[in-house]
Amino acid sequence: MLVSKLLRLPRMHQILITLLSAIVVLLLLLPGSENSGHPERKFEVGKVYPLDINLEAHQLRPLAKDEKPAVPELNWKEHTVKSGESLAVIFDKVGLSPGTLYRLVNADEGTKSLTRLRPGDLLKFGFDENNELIQLIQPQSATDTLVITRTGDSYHSSEESKPVDTQLNFAQAIITSSFWNAADKAGLTANQIMEIAGIFGWDIDFALDIRQGDSFSVLFEERFVEGEPIGRGNIVAATFTNLGETFTAVRSESGQYYDKEGRAMRKAFLRSPINFRYVSSNFNPRRLHPVTGRVKAHRGTDYVAPVGTPIWAAGDGVVMKSGYNKFNGNYVFIRHSSTYVTKYLHMTRRKVKTGQRVKQGQTVGTLGGTGRVTGPHLHYEFLVNGVHKNPRTVKLPQANSLKGAEKTQFKKYASERLNQLSQYSQFIADNSPLLINRG
Repeated sequence: MLVSKLLRLPRMHQILITLLSAIVVLLLLLPGSENSGHPERKFEVGKVYPLDINLEAHQLRPLAKDEKPAVPELNWKEHTVKSGESLAVIFDKVGLSPGTLYRLVNADEGTKSLTRLRPGDLLKFGFDENNELIQLIQPQSATDTLVITRTGDSYHSSEESKPVDTQLNFAQAIITSSFWNAADKAGLTANQIMEIAGIFGWDIDFALDIRQGDSFSVLFEERFVEGEPIGRGNIVAATFTNLGETFTAVRSESGQYYDKEGRAMRKAFLRSPINFRYVSSNFNPRRLHPVTGRVKAHRGTDYVAPVGTPIWAAGDGVVMKSGYNKFNGNYVFIRHSSTYVTKYLHMTRRKVKTGQRVKQGQTVGTLGGTGRVTGPHLHYEFLVNGVHKNPRTVKLPQANSLKGAEKTQFKKYASERLNQLSQYSQFIADNSPLLINRG
């Protein structure tokens, strides 16, 4: 019908309609501008094709290795753990439900550590605008912090550690009254004072041998976090001048102390078997006995200290006898070898039994006033081949020292440390002599 009508039109009209139809068809076949840059694609089922995605876009950028997901701005509450408080009590006080507590504590091994809180521990709770717990922070030390963060409906923990900067510090003193006072005024801690006494305790009896004019110098580590001191480290090197003789000690990589020649500071016996206080009666072969009034050799050393003060075994050995009699009171005799025997008298209590093996520094009893005495003290005797010797001056057998290449390497290291110590001491003496601490 349509074709017959077109045939009845004038020929010129038929030609124009044909041309317009051809132009329309041609326009429909031409590609659009949005596809002009891409050829026609044919996709196969099951084959993986790359996507044209800009990976530099922020919303699609993967997290860097050390990068943490952003935490929204939080409202913080702090709580210091009090004696007797459980984690459940703390959560209740800050407004958290038992369900939140259960999910958090059972999230991983790090979160479980919260069940071991101690009085004084600090907890920081971070809440979002809906009062949901997003983050919990517990400083565990000056360097380490436990951080617990919510992700979805669960929590995960991580440890954050601050770097520690270790520097060397120096102290020295000239003794005018006591070693303890001098060291305290020099700025050393109680632990450092006892450590120095322990380092030199095989050569110096700190209860007997300290004199006015003795001196010491110490090079030690001090630790800092973000510029703030957090504590003292090891004693690196030290010198102690006693009765005109100077002793040196340098710490090795193994943690042992040796003199500058690589000889061990540790000896087979302690010079003193008790914490230093003061001595009431020295070794004296012609002493006048304080009870009987007769001249009787005092073949040992009497140490006076508070009742109950621990008494140490001077060396490794076997207890020959642990007993009591009216003269010695509670006593312990220790055989260290076929050559050496030590005796400890007048104790309040005995801590070892006959036949028991003991180690150097092990507590064998506590100081007291049992037996024939005028007051509480420890009477200590040191025998060599059955002969009483003055424990202050007897030559003690040496422990193992360095040998060979190890000794050569240590001597070089020790020389460097002791030169460092000497330079500190000389600098103070040359520039600020009044800064030398005196006790």
